[in-house]
Amino acid sequence: MAVLPQFFLDQDFKEHTEIWLDEDTAKHIVQVLRMQPGEQVQLTNGKGFTAVTTIKETAKKKCSVTLDAVTFHEQKQSALHLCVAFTKNTSRNEWLLEKATELGVRSITPLMATRTEREHIRYDRWRNILVAAIMQSQQYYLPVLNEASTIDKVLKQYGHVSQKFIAHCIAAQQRQPLSEVLKPGLETLVLIGPEGDFTEDEVNLCMGHGFVAVSMGAQRLRTETAAMTACAYFNLVNHL
Repeated sequence: MAVLPQFFLDQDFKEHTEIWLDEDTAKHIVQVLRMQPGEQVQLTNGKGFTAVTTIKETAKKKCSVTLDAVTFHEQKQSALHLCVAFTKNTSRNEWLLEKATELGVRSITPLMATRTEREHIRYDRWRNILVAAIMQSQQYYLPVLNEASTIDKVLKQYGHVSQKFIAHCIAAQQRQPLSEVLKPGLETLVLIGPEGDFTEDEVNLCMGHGFVAVSMGAQRLRTETAAMTACAYFNLVNHL
C-alpha cells in the first residue's frame, strides 16, 4: 500500500467531518503535488492522532478534505528529554533541532547555564522546524519545545525522571561513557552544556540531584554534536 502524503494540522480530529486546510498546506497539495478531489492525504496533529482524508474541493490557495478515519498511536514508554545550552550559531542550532526530532526526542529545553551564549530563542521558527521534521520522518508526536530554563528549573521540572545524565568535559571530575550506562526502556534526561562547558558547581549540583556524569567519547565534541550523539545512543539502545 502506497504511503500517503502527510501534513500537519494543529487541531482535534473528528471522523466524517469536513475541514479547510491552512493556506500553506493547501497550496502544497494543489500547486506542488497537483492533487485532485477524490485523492487521499494523511493529517497528523502532533499529539498522536492521524486522519486519513479525502480531498473534497480545491482552488488556487484552498483545499478542503473529509476525515474518513482517525487513528490514535500510543507513545512509547521510553522518552528522551534533551536540555541543551544552545550556541550563537543559528544554522547549527537548527540542524540539531531537525535531527533530534527525526530521532524521536520527546522534549527540547534551551538551557541557560552560566556560560550559555544564546539568550534569544526564535520559538515560532524553531517550532516550524520541528513540524517539518516530524513530517519528513513520518512521526505522530511533535516534540515539546520548552521555554528557556535554568538548571534549577530543570531539576524541579524533571525531578521525577528515573535516568538522568549530565555530559561535561571537566578532566578532574569522574565521568562514565554514556554508551555503557544508558539503560533501555526508561524515561531519560540528558543535559548538554555550552561550548565553554558546565562549571564544576553546576556539575556538582546536578550530581547531588541524582545525575550521572557522562562522556560521549574520547573526542571533545561541539555542543550540537554531543546532543546528537546522545539522541543517537538513546535511539539505538531503545531500537526506535
